[in-house]
Amino acid sequence: MTVENLLVFLLIGAIAGWLAGLIVSGFGFGLFGNIVVGIVGAFIAGALFPALGFTIGGGILAAIIHATIGAIILLVLIRVIKRA
Repeated sequence: MTVENLLVFLLIGAIAGWLAGLIVSGFGFGLFGNIVVGIVGAFIAGALFPALGFTIGGGILAAIIHATIGAIILLVLIRVIKRA
């Protein structure tokens, strides 16, 4: 993985985590936390979507949408666990 790929990966994670934090209100974790949530969300979506037969497409916008949906799933799970 090159430095450019790593920076793009972190940027997509940050954007996805930030968007997910806005959509699932009340769950912002700061810049570093949002990056982590976005990256973990991308992994969740990467594992879940192919199993369900759901595809978005290619490109950076599709990657951001993909990671954001996964991050939303992660934040909702965190919310459910915190309430239990």
